[in-house]
Amino acid sequence: MASDAMWTAVLQQPGELIATTVARPSPADLGPGEVLLQVEAGGICGSDGPFLRGAPTRFGTPAMPGFWGPPGFPMHEVAGEVLASRHSDIAVGERVVGWADRFDGASEMVVTNGDSVATYDAGLAPHQAVLLQPLACVLHAVGRLGDVRNRRCAVLGVGPIGALFVHVLADAGTASVVAVDRVGRTASRGDLRATEVLVQDGAGWAAGLASAGDDARPEVVVEAVGHQVATLQDAIEAVAPSGTVLYFGVPDSDIYPLDMEQLVRKHLTLMAGGTLQRRRALARADAYLRRHPELVDTLVTHAFSRATIQDAYDCAMRPARGRLKVVVDLRG
Repeated sequence: MASDAMWTAVLQQPGELIATTVARPSPADLGPGEVLLQVEAGGICGSDGPFLRGAPTRFGTPAMPGFWGPPGFPMHEVAGEVLASRHSDIAVGERVVGWADRFDGASEMVVTNGDSVATYDAGLAPHQAVLLQPLACVLHAVGRLGDVRNRRCAVLGVGPIGALFVHVLADAGTASVVAVDRVGRTASRGDLRATEVLVQDGAGWAAGLASAGDDARPEVVVEAVGHQVATLQDAIEAVAPSGTVLYFGVPDSDIYPLDMEQLVRKHLTLMAGGTLQRRRALARADAYLRRHPELVDTLVTHAFSRATIQDAYDCAMRPARGRLKVVVDLRG
């Protein structure tokens, strides 16, 4: 590979990635507060899915002619070594984890905001460290719920994010955490600390609660499926009166219809939002994972090389028993 070129994956058409080379970013390209990373590993998130399937990028980076997104798109969970920095708190040579802000992380190098990355436990391999980014998001979201001790909780959708919610909620001292998913993918993945695991769809679960009485309903429901209206409605139907529904993730559409009748009559709170103060959130995630190192082997179930990145995305987008977090080693 020429010294001024780097490996990258590009989305040739919806669902199809190809490897190619593009010009390397230069330290001279960095804006104030930005860093240049040598990307060592990336994680595939459910919010990458719509873009993989062809949804327009929202991140202001031009697509290459004939492609559906910029080089490295769509991937935002990255771990790597700092090659250049214009951020006052990040030094060259540090290994960091966090966000590729433009969802262009499936590349040999990437430029991102230094406020979106932080150093991590040196005992973690890069493909393990990428777990810290979704964990940071979950910890931030649970923190917004306030004191959840002794509250009945449920998580609808137990993929990688939902599984993290189950663990974090249980660790926070909830009375119970029920995990609901159509696929029994957590059955063989160690102890996520769920009180009960239900293998059924959200509508069936919510309907079953209708005759059980309000004391059987969860006081907090985390909707961790995303990408559709139906499961948000299931969460609204399932939650107890005066309860809270936390919608987590990046919506596929700008506008979602809501059942205002139930929101009003049941006196519900609907919460949503992204992760703020990312460096602080990543530091909390690093501390949490140091306390619970077993989460790495429990959550990271599939690892691929960059030569098989198409297989990685195919695996990540197909719910399956035993499949949780899919990561990619992006070193050559």
